[in-house]
Amino acid sequence: MSPEPPAAPVLGVERSVTGRRWAWREGDARIGAGIAQRLALPEVVGRLMAARGIGIDDAADFLDPTLRALLPDPAVLRDMGPAAERLAHAARHGEHVAVFGDYDVDGACAAALMTRFLRDLGCAVTPYVPDRLKEGYGPNAPAITALCDQGATLIVCVDCGIAAATALAAALGRADVVVLDHHKAEGALPLVAAVVNPNRLDDESGLRHVCAATVAFLTAVATLRTLRRAGHFGREPEPDLRRLLDLVALATVCDVMPLTGINRALVTQGLKVLGRRERPGLAALLDVAGARDVLTAHTLGFTLGPRINAGGRIAAPDLGLRLLLEEDPIEARAMAEQLDAVNRRRQEVESEVIAAAFAAAEAQASAGRAVLLVAGDGWHPGVVGIVAGRVKEKFNRPACIAGIALGLAKGSGRSVPGVDLGAAVIAARQAGLLETGGGHAMAAGFSFLSDRLDAVHAFLEERLAVAKSLPASADLGIEGTLTVPGATTDFAQAVERLAPFGAGNEEPLFAIARARVLRADRLGKEGATVRAIIEGEGGGRLKTICFRAKEGPLATALLAQDRVPLHLCGHLRAERWNGDVTACLQVVDAAAVG
Repeated sequence: MSPEPPAAPVLGVERSVTGRRWAWREGDARIGAGIAQRLALPEVVGRLMAARGIGIDDAADFLDPTLRALLPDPAVLRDMGPAAERLAHAARHGEHVAVFGDYDVDGACAAALMTRFLRDLGCAVTPYVPDRLKEGYGPNAPAITALCDQGATLIVCVDCGIAAATALAAALGRADVVVLDHHKAEGALPLVAAVVNPNRLDDESGLRHVCAATVAFLTAVATLRTLRRAGHFGREPEPDLRRLLDLVALATVCDVMPLTGINRALVTQGLKVLGRRERPGLAALLDVAGARDVLTAHTLGFTLGPRINAGGRIAAPDLGLRLLLEEDPIEARAMAEQLDAVNRRRQEVESEVIAAAFAAAEAQASAGRAVLLVAGDGWHPGVVGIVAGRVKEKFNRPACIAGIALGLAKGSGRSVPGVDLGAAVIAARQAGLLETGGGHAMAAGFSFLSDRLDAVHAFLEERLAVAKSLPASADLGIEGTLTVPGATTDFAQAVERLAPFGAGNEEPLFAIARARVLRADRLGKEGATVRAIIEGEGGGRLKTICFRAKEGPLATALLAQDRVPLHLCGHLRAERWNGDVTACLQVVDAAAVG
């Protein structure tokens, strides 16, 4: 029996100006109608929810995700009991605790959360973030020894530690260790007081999709329960954990966790906390970044996240963490301005690497490689992860980018859905090809001797051969067609009900046929944003905007000024400015009219 031919592409677009096919993304129409009828929703909202796999019985919690309905019992996580007991003991006795974090957003947020929580419980807390260049990722024996020398009797590792058995052994007999991690586990666990990690092999919690900050938050919930049972809060005030949700939301989005279930609730509620601007560091960073619009997951991932990440990438590794912990608004403003400047420098460093990485990746992709592995002398290890993400997006392949210094290649990888890069990197380390390596399905870090580049590439090719069957560019999943007159503010606000958008709950894409660009111009200091007014085939006008369009075929098509009809696709958004709400299409792609 021959396979069914693929469905016809949307508006006949087999190959857009960016090389992508426009494919329909549809759900069960009956379920969509049932959702709309039961919850008295516009039909389009029900249909879009059905396309995301939301059932009728789950629809109410999807639209109004609350912690009361969706927060799991922390006890379902393996070792949560011992971890909560040990933290509660530290609180009852006012111990000196060291919190060992990571230099990315999830690590900074998890460390800030645990530091603030334990300080509110009366502990003296020393937060510590390793230097990316000098110490590498995760706990190291000299740092653990130094924290013990400073008097720490408990060390809490957040967003790291699962693969650090040797380093953590330095604390034996001097301090207890609790590991709160979410990276893939392998082999024997560290010999410590507790290892809470939904990705350890014997964990059956079903929470493999949460970030380290969420693991830390659930640990805080469990610790409070333990202290309540012991009557601790008869004489001490109880911390309000809801005030920590802005940190959890930021980490969840920036670590690209799927925005479904508990993650969706955490981000929704965390955005409300962020909107109250109670954390001076984040309030200052919003001001410095000029974030005036309604706060969304996009604000977390593209406004706050890159700036907090920048410190750990190319400046002081703990600058982002210190900003999150700072309580003085004046000091917070100074740190925010420093991070903003560092982020601009990071962008400059990144741009120097991207062009060379793209050229090398292009050659590998043309040769049919399943995995793109590119290394360059002197490439800054702080930007290779970002570049890997850009290469992955462009070529729809797992991408690993490394910088070489003194014969050692240090890098990061990013993967595509359905291809587990973390497991392949761990296997390469176990095979003796890597000096270090670990991660999760969508992201990994590694290092190897530079003369092993070809061997490492061959190993990853074999382990991830399934990626060879992927198209050169990922299809764009279109969820409906619109006319310009039909792209109304009311329609945009109806779609907005599905937010927050992100991994696992992608923002809907709509196509508009035969639109004409009436006028277009560039915005911003670098001219990387194109703003245009389009006219529909049947009349009407609509604002559009296109980001990251400094150059390339999409920018060329929008700026042509020849009024030749184009098929456009993008996200329809409700823009708010000075009390007014208008519809705007964020253009993602364009295609010539056949």
